[in-house]
Amino acid sequence: MVPGISRYLKTLLIILVSLPYYGHAQSSFIPFNDDYYHLIDRLEIKRGKFSEGLHYNTKPFERKAVVALTDSILKEGTINLTDRDWETIDYLREDSWEWTKGMVATDSAKYDQLARLHWFKLPPPGQKRKFFAHPADLYSIHNKDLDLHFNFTTTNFIGNDRRNDLASPSDSTLWYTTRGVEIRGMINEKLGFYTYVADNQGRFPRYVNHSAPQYSFPGEGLAKVTRNNGRDFLTARGYITFRPLKSINVRFGHDHNTFGSGYRSLILSDNSSPYLFLRLDTQLGRFHYTNLWTSMMNAGENSFTEGLRNKKFAAIHHLSVNLTDRINFGVFEAEIFNRDTVGGGYDLNYLNPIIFYRYVESYIGSQDNALLGFDFRWLVGRKASIYSQFVLDEFLTRYLFNGSGSWTNKYSFQLGGKYVDAFGVPNLDLQAEYNLVRPYTYSHKDGGRNYMHYGQSLAHPLGANFREYLGIIRYKVTPRLSAYGTIMMATQGKDPSSGPPMNFGGDISKNYDERSVNRDGELGQKIGQGIKASTAFTDLRLSYSLAHNLFLDGRYLVRNIKSDDVKVASKYNVFTFAIRYNMAYRQQTF
Repeated sequence: MVPGISRYLKTLLIILVSLPYYGHAQSSFIPFNDDYYHLIDRLEIKRGKFSEGLHYNTKPFERKAVVALTDSILKEGTINLTDRDWETIDYLREDSWEWTKGMVATDSAKYDQLARLHWFKLPPPGQKRKFFAHPADLYSIHNKDLDLHFNFTTTNFIGNDRRNDLASPSDSTLWYTTRGVEIRGMINEKLGFYTYVADNQGRFPRYVNHSAPQYSFPGEGLAKVTRNNGRDFLTARGYITFRPLKSINVRFGHDHNTFGSGYRSLILSDNSSPYLFLRLDTQLGRFHYTNLWTSMMNAGENSFTEGLRNKKFAAIHHLSVNLTDRINFGVFEAEIFNRDTVGGGYDLNYLNPIIFYRYVESYIGSQDNALLGFDFRWLVGRKASIYSQFVLDEFLTRYLFNGSGSWTNKYSFQLGGKYVDAFGVPNLDLQAEYNLVRPYTYSHKDGGRNYMHYGQSLAHPLGANFREYLGIIRYKVTPRLSAYGTIMMATQGKDPSSGPPMNFGGDISKNYDERSVNRDGELGQKIGQGIKASTAFTDLRLSYSLAHNLFLDGRYLVRNIKSDDVKVASKYNVFTFAIRYNMAYRQQTF
């Protein structure tokens, strides 16, 4: 660590410890869960305007902000809600019941009729339960000194993976089991906390294992290979959070952070392993400003020093502005850097929360990896939303608009939309999304400055050099039964699986100075260059709710990759049946 940093960090820790004493009431955050977050998005779309304290392109969400959204809907009473929407409101409020002040105070006969799906029976009058006093918690305490929610979590599935490609057709049995605990709450209504730990073992579809770097698992950290090509890994996340001022939230811990309104995020996603971070969120009227400082792991070549993984760091800020009640615009900037050759440690120049990072990079004379991005969201009536992202990694003005295809034109683009109660069918929601990432985007000269953590992309799981089309169908059939369908089609340029090493820009872990150029010098670079791989992915799922956050899932997945390289081409048919409790459905859609 460079001289002086230790003193600064000690001072920062003293401030972090002392500020909660003067703080305001603080909520924990809802873990990432695509099914869950879509329910929130659907309600906001149907409300037709943005919710106070809830910027959908900045995640995760505070529990009290989600409850506040339902409070507004119930108070206004003018929104055309389906029966399933009323049940969703009840579900969301039950899940964060500590912020509802005794559930729902409303005169709505519709809510009284449909609320509480009879997931559990109330105890006899005058008696209290020690466990399951609320359906969302195995055990809970709620008073002004301590708010505590304790839950057991588990997912267990069995299935079959049939690989039909000509190179090595085979059939294998799949299984997965995880057991964990989740604890969240508040101390003195000022200091919030969250912790989750789980032990995992399983045998997964081979395409999942192949997509992860050595000794790791997609979305997780270190993973051991067991017999029959299985995986064994530990999951752990945790943070503390508090409000030193009414408008400022501070969070410190180990978890994911994301920016964006789509199924994918080209700015920052939860695709990689969790990481250590310090985050400040400032909410001032229509403005939501996020500062994020992280410590990550370099999993590239030569990334170990005396047996320890080398560190890399990120400084990120994102400004989200509600231009109107229906139109949101955001600006994003990030710097990825390491200082292994200059003594290590976090560069203090990037701790300034309100400076342009690209200036700092030039000021200190570094070659750090700078990214600049924009995002957009528009609520169209009370039926749809349109969203977009654009990330600019690098460019030369003389090449950006002349169609030359310079390798320096490194950018990504997303355009998508959601349509709720599609075509007048209640509870039928459609989503379409297009993603494009130019070759060499997110990559750099070394693993300490590329846009990766623990060898996994911080943005899109495919990395770069691709086009992707996504279609998602969500249909709430009954109060307990939901149907989901995801179709993905992508064209990506990959590097040859044999022969001399080559880099056509799809693998962002590789040094872009070693790029393979066989056209007109540095020009003529286009999406899909290299070995073309066309992926067609279909994922169908039925999910049945047995009780609060207890689900049965039946899934059928087909993944077909066509390519002239026989080691790239493959076809999988996967079927699984799962039971899960207090855990998100593991998507693995890439």
